[in-house]
Amino acid sequence: MTLTEKLLMLHGPQDGRAECMDSPRCAYVGNIAPVERLGIPPVNMNDGPQGFRAPTSLAGTSTAWPSGLTIAASWDEEAAFEWGQGMGKEFYDKGSNVQLGPGLNVARVPLNGRNFEYLSGEDPYLGYKLVQPVVKGIQSQKVVANAKHFIQNNQETNRVGVSEEVDERTRFEVYYPPFEGAVEAGVGSMMCSYNKINGDWSCENPMTLRHDLKKTLNFEGYVMSDWGATHSMSITEGLDVEQPGASWMNSAFLTEALEAGTVK
Repeated sequence: MTLTEKLLMLHGPQDGRAECMDSPRCAYVGNIAPVERLGIPPVNMNDGPQGFRAPTSLAGTSTAWPSGLTIAASWDEEAAFEWGQGMGKEFYDKGSNVQLGPGLNVARVPLNGRNFEYLSGEDPYLGYKLVQPVVKGIQSQKVVANAKHFIQNNQETNRVGVSEEVDERTRFEVYYPPFEGAVEAGVGSMMCSYNKINGDWSCENPMTLRHDLKKTLNFEGYVMSDWGATHSMSITEGLDVEQPGASWMNSAFLTEALEAGTVK
């Protein structure tokens, strides 16, 4: 691959629009461009944690799967696998090769508007156990699972400004176990969150991304930003892919950083 082709793999479209590629059947919320010269297809990503979010033009064509919280309440690992497998098949059949889910955040704030999405409920160990069959179910259908939102995405109100002040022990004992379970199940990707953690943005936080996730938890997949959650060229802090566009991880900035030696 040329350098330009490699850099195209690190972000969404340059103009930020998530365009439907190579499929008249649906639109995706994000994608990575194909490398046609080498036969590498586009990476089509779609919401969400409990099923394929169809565009308005295809309203009514997607299965209304149970929510993550509903599956968590079942305490049933076999049901969790079948849930993941069924969603994965639908994503594959509709041309998406990344499912932006499962959602794993531990519900620490009862009023959080997205608690219903999260597989962990209020119990880190429950999330650790149930996420593993879900990830395996999704990825058994040739679809990459995307565990989110890493980490401490506890509230929707002021989600892009709040700083969650959490010490190391609490991170590892309360917040990380569901994501650790996803890592052990071989999850292909993680999504960093909108909030700050101890004053640093989640998607450019070297402690939580580079050290905790990649070094301590041994995550070997790629970290993708939530949509618009990138605030700098964060590749040295642990971010791998910017979505939905290329405001920071674009070829011009990265090439300049490579030439300057600030990025290897």
